[in-house]
Amino acid sequence: CKGNHIFLLTLQKQKISPPMKEFTLKYGCNPNQKPSKIFMEEGQLPLEVLNGHPGYINFLDALNAWQLVKELQDATGWPAAASFKHVSPAGAAIGLPLTDTLKKIYFVDDFDEPLSPIASAYARARGADRMCSYGDFVALSTTCDLQTALLLKREVSDGVIAPSYTPEALAVLREKRKGTYNVIQIDPTYVPAPIEHKQVFGITFEQGRNEVHLTDDVLFADVPTRNKTFTPEAKRDLIIALITLKYTQSNSVCYAKDGQAIGIGAGQQSRIHCTRLAGSKADTWWLRQCPKVMNLPFKEGIRRADRDNTIDVYISDDHDDVLRDGVWQQFFTEKPAILTREEKRDWIAQNTNVALGSDAFFPFGDNIERAHKSGVQYIAQAGGSIRDDNVIETCDKYDIAMAFTHVRLFHH
Repeated sequence: CKGNHIFLLTLQKQKISPPMKEFTLKYGCNPNQKPSKIFMEEGQLPLEVLNGHPGYINFLDALNAWQLVKELQDATGWPAAASFKHVSPAGAAIGLPLTDTLKKIYFVDDFDEPLSPIASAYARARGADRMCSYGDFVALSTTCDLQTALLLKREVSDGVIAPSYTPEALAVLREKRKGTYNVIQIDPTYVPAPIEHKQVFGITFEQGRNEVHLTDDVLFADVPTRNKTFTPEAKRDLIIALITLKYTQSNSVCYAKDGQAIGIGAGQQSRIHCTRLAGSKADTWWLRQCPKVMNLPFKEGIRRADRDNTIDVYISDDHDDVLRDGVWQQFFTEKPAILTREEKRDWIAQNTNVALGSDAFFPFGDNIERAHKSGVQYIAQAGGSIRDDNVIETCDKYDIAMAFTHVRLFHH
């Protein structure tokens, strides 16, 4: 008894929750949905809350994001990170080194030392779609180090889940958001039961967990297009796209390049809308690397969220909303020139070697037409549409290599 008492006192001093079977939540999805909790029917929860008090949606994001990054690291051998909002990823990446351009557009170019792989993965995941990552929940596949904690500290975020934290990183995170930042530690050895359940309208649904392996070479065995060449980098990016889609609300499409998702279209009833949405996000990611955008004359001290939103509007057709007289002075030291449609079209045309994954088959060739506009040269999709011939013909038109994976990745 004395030993248990000392153990609990130590946990209280460190602000760490003891091993627990259940965790009471303030409310469910909405404030009127009470009571609320997460719990295990057998055994203890495979996680500890090291700081803060995560909510219902926080845990949904955290546990989906953790599965994604764990699978990404297992598949690629690289540390991985994900940025989740409302149970879908806004970004997912592995920790490849950042180019000077990416450092600048992800706003991490002020670090003197090279970023660690896990910090690079986080910078990529957060930076891919900064508008959608605002207020995200972050997952890290490996130990959160000090660099990653310092990057997290300056972003608007609800919390982070990781298998461990260095003492220095944990100290930084515990100071974030006036001490309320949510920090969860997950047991990396935990394996859930092979059968999962959920309730809808008082009715229990049961299914086997989606344990499909997305690194098997058989995924790229059926290549019906004339171009049958997938570079190692293309296969890596397609695997990243498919694993990302496995944990994205369907219908979903993911564009990926250089070890990260660059555009995710989630939760659309129409697949072409997924492809357009994800394609527009990929275009925005690429346009942010345009010298004219990178050199926008921002005022000193502008808030990160205001800068992100200003860039997003400047790139769009609504650029006058930040360039009209009386408005641009709030953001810039001088009025920038408009990024014209012709300039945008010419810059987007320089984007190449983009990979595209889909969580189910493309029903028509219009998806391929749209993907081509965003530099897609490699595709992995389930196949099986009655118009597969039209999809293949459109790929051949642009010399795109496409694999039929024969794997559907719906997630709800």
